[in-house]
Amino acid sequence: MTPNRDIKELAKSKGVKLWQIANKLGICDGNFSRKLRYELPLYEKRQILNIIENLSIEK
Repeated sequence: MTPNRDIKELAKSKGVKLWQIANKLGICDGNFSRKLRYELPLYEKRQILNIIENLSIEK
């Protein structure tokens, strides 16, 4: 399975772009994409999943 597939699929289903998540994290989108290449620690995943939910509500 692809690392962090759950993050990518949730973002896509909610209409949230990866660059928007990176912006909320305060990092550039290229760094965020590289970060997603490897499985993230659970606390970091939770933070990103919360950001996705918040961004989808803001739309």
